[in-house]
Amino acid sequence: MYHAAHRGIAALVEEEPNRFRGLGLVPLQHPGLLVEALDDAVAGCGLAGVEISSHAPGPEGERTIELSDARLEPFWARAAELGAIVFLHPFGCTLDERLDRYYLANTVAQPVENAVALSHLIFAGVLDRHPGLQLLAAHGGGYLPTYIGRSDHAWAVRPEARGCRDAPSSYLRRLWFDSLVHSADGLRALVVAVGADRVLLGSDYPFDMGVEEPLARFAAAGLSPADAAAVAGGNAERLGLAAGPVATELATTLLLADTQQLATTANAQERP
Repeated sequence: MYHAAHRGIAALVEEEPNRFRGLGLVPLQHPGLLVEALDDAVAGCGLAGVEISSHAPGPEGERTIELSDARLEPFWARAAELGAIVFLHPFGCTLDERLDRYYLANTVAQPVENAVALSHLIFAGVLDRHPGLQLLAAHGGGYLPTYIGRSDHAWAVRPEARGCRDAPSSYLRRLWFDSLVHSADGLRALVVAVGADRVLLGSDYPFDMGVEEPLARFAAAGLSPADAAAVAGGNAERLGLAAGPVATELATTLLLADTQQLATTANAQERP
């Protein structure tokens, strides 16, 4: 399946190479195939990396495969070696019937899954062993970045939480995050927690929790021009995900225009 998917994505990218960069997929539930699938995506099809979920069911009813699973070590090593982007976007939830109403399986579960998956990577020492890993987390990394102090405290007082070399908060600067946290206050808090140079513009398109005007949503956070330009396109270009300087310049121009419009509207509302 991944073989066909990678070639289909590569064909789409080829149609608009100045606009798109493609990501492939890997079968997380089959750890023995991960490196092969990664190589096919990056080396075989020229894609920028792959997308993974926060966990996967174990083969033949085995225990859930977490991102800290030792069987994933060859995959992490190869991803770091290739400089491949690994995009973490949860698919499904492990909380089951507790979140089976009110759309909680998305609104609550997706940020939880992000936080759990990133915590597995941090506390298990995966980022220590593979410092070159380029991992990008959807949904602003979920609940982890803005509540990381609790993880730091556990690392300081609990021996079972000392699987990583440094305090968990220090690893936020080794990860990347998208900007789609659905509020201006949330985005400002994310930037404070991880740094504006670690956040990329996110839309979650075409899902129902996505936004059609991500630049307008992002402009409402009122970041400094330098930070806004970095998030709008500069960081993606630095990470190798921008299709080219033209795409970055366009995103920055649109963002600054949206920011200016918001400021003009706010000033008009303040006048007597």
